[in-house]
Amino acid sequence: MTSGKRSVEEHEQHVAELLGPLWEKSPLRVPLAHALHRTLAQDIESPLDLPPFRNSQMDGYAVRAHDLASAPTDLPVQGVLAAGDTVAALEPGHALKIMTGAPVPDGADAVVPVEDTRSPDPDTVTVERSVAPGTYVREAGTDVRKGDLLLPAGTVLAARHIAALAAVGLTSIPVRARPRVAIISTGSELVTAGSELGPGQIFNSNGPALAASATANGADVVTIDHCHDDPEEFVTMLRHAVGVADVVFTSGGVSKGDFEVVKDTLGPQGGQFVSVAMQPGGPQGTAVVDGVPILTFPGNPVSALVSFEVFARPALRAAAGYPPVVCEKLPLTTDLTSIPGRRQFLRGRLDENGVTPFRGHGSHLVAGLAAADVLLDIPADTTSLEAGDLVKVRIL
Repeated sequence: MTSGKRSVEEHEQHVAELLGPLWEKSPLRVPLAHALHRTLAQDIESPLDLPPFRNSQMDGYAVRAHDLASAPTDLPVQGVLAAGDTVAALEPGHALKIMTGAPVPDGADAVVPVEDTRSPDPDTVTVERSVAPGTYVREAGTDVRKGDLLLPAGTVLAARHIAALAAVGLTSIPVRARPRVAIISTGSELVTAGSELGPGQIFNSNGPALAASATANGADVVTIDHCHDDPEEFVTMLRHAVGVADVVFTSGGVSKGDFEVVKDTLGPQGGQFVSVAMQPGGPQGTAVVDGVPILTFPGNPVSALVSFEVFARPALRAAAGYPPVVCEKLPLTTDLTSIPGRRQFLRGRLDENGVTPFRGHGSHLVAGLAAADVLLDIPADTTSLEAGDLVKVRIL
């Protein structure tokens, strides 16, 4: 077992190297119905013109523009054309009643909106004004041409992208593979939400929180387990986790107490357990079991989530093809002091004046973390900052 002290930067580099193979997974094809929030693995060219045919932009009448030169003009109505219908051609000197989206027939070069017409009888329409050729006609390919780039590789697919892919008839697309993540939270004091708390027990928040964090950052969570402080139970869960996942996250069992099940199990297998110069989240560990990297986080809820934000989130997003974590420099709204020698990650909120740190930095204050929308990243050599000073923040 390796132990010792590290800076945040050193541990970040160590974790990035450990998780580097996650980025090398081969692309796969997925049905379009399952593509939301996936990342395109290659450029997508349109297989057809969009729109694929000339169609009407309005409910109205398809006409020849030159037939309306002396508007108002009465024209015989050739028929009615709904979306999905077809007709060979518009007869000279006639109008064709047409609905939005219906194909504009040969011979017609404009559409008159129904608001600019009146019907003295069912077989005749009076067109009140003349129109120019092309009026309210959507030409084929005016949205995208066959062979044109529809979406570039690296696009993280939102609903608007799904709409474009569906509109050109695609049923499956090539995407980046998502890292498969297994979660194991440890601690005999933990019980699952929905159970009744006994003396000395608390609800397990780390499992659901880490799973949600992994999912939000491009991973597929394949298993979520809770282990008591029992080495045999932990070994059984870990054996299953490394069999189904690309990376395993654990919480708890990595400090210096008597029941550190993660450290006691993985240490003899070559695990590295170090004290990182940060607060919260100082106790950190890594290991590799059967070729699968394992990141071990502290058990306090805030420490576990801050650890994920600093060390795991950037790697998962890179592997999934997501944009990097957003960091900004913003002015403080109040003075603050910081512990020397440790890089502080303080909870805070944004407003129109800048960023305000929360009072109370305990690693158990999970409700306080829920109220935060940023982490203030205070360097280890900074002991105090004044209102108005710029501070680096990580957007949660």
